[in-house]
Amino acid sequence: MQTIQKQLQKHIDSALQTLGIDTTDVSADALRVVPTQNAQFGDYQWNGALPLAKTSKQNPRILAQQIIDNLSVSEISQAPEIAGAGFVNFRLKTDFLEDFAKRVLDDARLGVPMTGNPQTFVVDFSAPNVAKPMHVGHIRSTVIGDAIQRLLRFAGHNVVTDNHIGDWGTQFGKIIVGWKNHLDADALARDAVEEMGRLYKLVNDQAENDATVEENARHETLKLQNGDEENLAIWNKLRDLSQIQFDEIYGRLDIGFDVTLGESFYNAQLHDVVETLQQLGIARQSEGAIAVFSESDEPRKNDPFWKNQDGEWQAFPLLVQKSDGASLYGTTDLATIRYRAQTWQPDAILYVVDARQSLHFQQVFATAKRWRYSSTRLQHIAFGTILGDDRTPLKTRSGAPPRLQDLLDEAESRALEIVREKNPDLPEDAQKNIARVVGIGAIKYADLSGNRLSDYVFSWDKMLALQGNSAPYLLYAFVRIRSILRRAQSDDIEYSKLEKLTLQEPAEIELVKLLARFPIAIETALEDYRPNALCDYLFDLAQSFTGFYDVCPVLKSEEPLRSSRLALCDLTSRVLGQGLGLLGIETVEAM
Repeated sequence: MQTIQKQLQKHIDSALQTLGIDTTDVSADALRVVPTQNAQFGDYQWNGALPLAKTSKQNPRILAQQIIDNLSVSEISQAPEIAGAGFVNFRLKTDFLEDFAKRVLDDARLGVPMTGNPQTFVVDFSAPNVAKPMHVGHIRSTVIGDAIQRLLRFAGHNVVTDNHIGDWGTQFGKIIVGWKNHLDADALARDAVEEMGRLYKLVNDQAENDATVEENARHETLKLQNGDEENLAIWNKLRDLSQIQFDEIYGRLDIGFDVTLGESFYNAQLHDVVETLQQLGIARQSEGAIAVFSESDEPRKNDPFWKNQDGEWQAFPLLVQKSDGASLYGTTDLATIRYRAQTWQPDAILYVVDARQSLHFQQVFATAKRWRYSSTRLQHIAFGTILGDDRTPLKTRSGAPPRLQDLLDEAESRALEIVREKNPDLPEDAQKNIARVVGIGAIKYADLSGNRLSDYVFSWDKMLALQGNSAPYLLYAFVRIRSILRRAQSDDIEYSKLEKLTLQEPAEIELVKLLARFPIAIETALEDYRPNALCDYLFDLAQSFTGFYDVCPVLKSEEPLRSSRLALCDLTSRVLGQGLGLLGIETVEAM
């Protein structure tokens, strides 16, 4: 199904071709039909006359009129209008919207076309560490990454999700020392992740004051890396116990992965990566280590391999092997890029990782480009930090980041209090299920609804509010509509056989116009991987429905208006439900 935006664009392009206007020197974005930002200027707008007139040295208003004279949009729009310096505005006809709404209603994809250019994406997100609890810092990567992969799949792309867990490195030597000497089996049975964390902290603290403990940990690490049977058995136990925690949390979040290839998967490949980089002249020895230095003619301020230290530019290479022969994160990341490129031949690899890792990824991507993987787009999808009331990273009273499991528990508990207050007569199981959906949805939506690059202050009151831009508000709007449809069903009112909708009031016309922009919301969210664009759209849609419902009686209307408005309710609930689902948020039928 073709969107209204694309239909208008097709007519604009046809007019440009008829007039023989050369568009090669103007960007495609400048020639796109877009929704107007202000309804007083109509519904859609084309601003291409301005840049085209500039390149051809014409008057933009005269050029705009020539284009209008060659447009054939009378079935879609009222006569196009020229505004300002040469903007072309379109006002949609009501009868066109009536037909269009019915076609969207009958479309399983709700008017959202499949991409005409399907690509393969690898999405790397979440990436918790083995033997450590998942904490609040993991929620952003996990939720943002999941929303992005859902949007990509819905658009028609091939997606591989990879959870690149931290399951290798020197920290395991310390945990193995603790496991062998200080393990509390009862504590392990009660809370394995807590006990593993305790062992690491205990040995790490001891190592700071006792060089023999540090040396013992290095020895155990070396034994593990050399395939010692006992240490490998302990390491596998640590992985298995950690995976239980991961699976429980991902299950609660309704998030899954196609593959989980941790750092250990690439361990055997690291030596070859370093050797290959040296052979190709990309990496070289420096003070006993092996590193990648700049080879760019770019200004040093734009070069990730240089840094300004006290007013002087100094080389800042990417280390791929330390002087003791150990590899680093960059080495593993380069091995990962090679494996993904060879295995899935992706068009793009997206890394949903904290913004504080930006410089690291700039160096890794630049190195990969100099290697042999420039055909794969590598993009860091950065995000900000979750803050507490004091505007510093959110922590518990003890100073540690809150455990993610505890955060989810509290979200459901707080939501349950609200549900019991609002619906005390609901069965206990129903109350708990609603609390689960609302609580988890509230955490996800609070994270997704803001600009991902911005930090945000964690607020239970804001995320669980029934008013404002929150998950409970959207879920309540969905529940309200479903209640109307259930009442219609109980009264045997049939509306699915309508040939078209009947739109009389401005509020219902505006609601249909907004419903028609669902594809644009998805397209916008994917342009720079910003799920907040979809959140903004769903909030606007819920508000528009409220405005419609306040002035347009539904069940008490006479036919054919009643059936038309029920169809409009149905369409709105489906778009809300689909949109929330693309954000990874479940819906419920009652609240």
